[in-house]
Amino acid sequence: MTISVFLLDDHEVVRRGLAQLLEADDDIRVVGEASTAAQAMARVPALRPDVAILDVRLPDGDGVTVCRDLRAAVDPPPACLMLTSYSDDEALFGAIMAGAAGYLLKQVTGMDLVGAVRTVGAGGSLLDAKVTAAVLDRLRRGPEPEDPRYAALSPQEQRILDLIAEGKTNRQIGAELHLAEKTVKNYVSSLLRKLGFERRTEAAVYATQRRSTQHPEHR
Repeated sequence: MTISVFLLDDHEVVRRGLAQLLEADDDIRVVGEASTAAQAMARVPALRPDVAILDVRLPDGDGVTVCRDLRAAVDPPPACLMLTSYSDDEALFGAIMAGAAGYLLKQVTGMDLVGAVRTVGAGGSLLDAKVTAAVLDRLRRGPEPEDPRYAALSPQEQRILDLIAEGKTNRQIGAELHLAEKTVKNYVSSLLRKLGFERRTEAAVYATQRRSTQHPEHR
């Protein structure tokens, strides 16, 4: 049986690489691709792929939302395999809640990616049992109280704060998010003001401590 796959990633080079890798195997066929969430929602229902490989971070939204919307719009829905550059607890939590069949980092080997597509295409899951249990425990405990300072940040400012915590410069952040370096500098100034900090190192420490508090199992 041939497994049909749809690719959603805002980087053309990544999509081409994935397509070449997957189609090297006779039992996998890439039937379509998109660079934005809107394109994916317009194309996937007509193509009805067995598997949708979705980038978590997109210019007009996120892959987790696309996964949830596709599962509601397409019958039968594709098995959604989330692909991201980051080990992001919030995205993993969202992916599980959206019904994703798996979650992989982009550093995954080609062999493991092909194996993952075959697994979810056959109805299997790649979500670790311990991770799923942690999510269920979090649901029982209810949401953690949110810091009003963090809640005041825009989604883009929150992304930039995460990248600051990873030690990235404004230029590196701009390349990652497709923003001008000056625009990133303005975002950084804004988020520092909202958080009440003067230096980006303070913001980096705050972001690291916040993740540890929100997810103590990952300390």
